[in-house]
Amino acid sequence: MISRAPRRRVDVRVFPPFREAAPAASVRRAANAALAIADPAGRSAASVVVADDETLHDLNLRFRGFDEATDVLSFGQHGAPVEDTALPPSEPFPEDGFPALPGEPQSLGEVVLSYPMAERQAREHNVPVEREAALLVVHGILHLLGHDHAEAEEEAAMRAIEQQALEALFPAAIGAEES
Repeated sequence: MISRAPRRRVDVRVFPPFREAAPAASVRRAANAALAIADPAGRSAASVVVADDETLHDLNLRFRGFDEATDVLSFGQHGAPVEDTALPPSEPFPEDGFPALPGEPQSLGEVVLSYPMAERQAREHNVPVEREAALLVVHGILHLLGHDHAEAEEEAAMRAIEQQALEALFPAAIGAEES
């Protein structure tokens, strides 16, 4: 019998000014790459929002107390930033989380990224903005799955998964960067 990949749903919303530059399909591919590597047997869903600096600034201030824009935030099912309520990877869903419809994947939460910040960081890192935005999506999804980078060991593990996802998304670009 042929095994199928786990059923996943990734909802993507892109603010109107960024719809041409950040098409929903490429954002969805990045989220699915992270899910396939970090949660290969999982049946999970997530949402990704491509927003502006003002939105990320507001969310960062309201939910984390930081009066500044940031590149990406992850919000678990209960609306709090994942860094504040991270679950261990073995327990991706709280028992009292929002129930999924029968046969539907359970939602991990929502990732919100600032496209203008991704553009600036792409210039700083000398990479295409699509790659930088994909990195932010992957990073946010990994937070939803319980990964963190507070300790050096955790950061190394998270970066390794990010690298795997980027290699899957941009195989020719990774080889060119190493040359």
